[in-house]
Amino acid sequence: MAFHLIKGTFHVVGYSPDGDSIRFQADDRGNWNLLDGPPVGLNAKGHAQLRIEGIDTLETHYLGHHQPLELANEATHFLLDTLGIKKAKFDKAGAKVVSAQDGTKGYILSRKTEKYRRPVAFVFAGDAKEADGAQVFLRPDRLEESMNYKSALAGLAYPTYYSGLFSDLRKKLTSAVNKAQKGHGKGVWPQDKTTKGFTVSSLASVTDEEVILPKLFRRIINFMGDGGGIDGFKDFLAANPDPVMELKTGHFTHLDTFVEVTGNKVKLTVEPENLVFIEK
Repeated sequence: MAFHLIKGTFHVVGYSPDGDSIRFQADDRGNWNLLDGPPVGLNAKGHAQLRIEGIDTLETHYLGHHQPLELANEATHFLLDTLGIKKAKFDKAGAKVVSAQDGTKGYILSRKTEKYRRPVAFVFAGDAKEADGAQVFLRPDRLEESMNYKSALAGLAYPTYYSGLFSDLRKKLTSAVNKAQKGHGKGVWPQDKTTKGFTVSSLASVTDEEVILPKLFRRIINFMGDGGGIDGFKDFLAANPDPVMELKTGHFTHLDTFVEVTGNKVKLTVEPENLVFIEK
């Protein structure tokens, strides 16, 4: 199935971008109507929040909490650099961009929006040879030009796959992740504790110390963001299920199946790239 090519500009001033989150303004607003799903959510400036497909970077401001900031901020700056956005200055809290040379040209390839009305997108800097609004069959070799692939290759993004992602593109992203992991690893991988296991002695353990899959981090914050300990986390996951398929077995289940909690130690029992989350 083809993607829709939408040309436009990237914007960060007045917003809080992170490594997998940025605003985009279509040159032709009518092109948003090409996408399946709920209407694209646009603000008064005509900017849409993108959901960047296939990757998940460390959180800088999820419900008032963050993951280890050195790596989280590195992913943010990598995104800005990749898209040609220069001289970005953040507020004192380091959350919102107060000035930048943004409005850089680029394009996205997208087929649909998700439940929060964000276009699910592969993101590219520069211009495309095809016309604005054209249908494009995205091949794995072209994927290498995307910000999605480049972030994974730099080791700054975890693979986080959903059921709408084509298998050949998923495998290409996984190849980038595997390259980043080789040797001593790059980016998050030397410090990653997702499948090795990490101790949650306090909330600060996951906000300041442990580098883990952002989706797992978000679920921990949902559970203990107001305080308390990790005891009962498995029950919380079971009561708030994330439907998922394990690629190796083709088995459909829920995320709690692959989360092990022993005392205050937590781990994911499969590699993130072996899971495909089912769109709710």
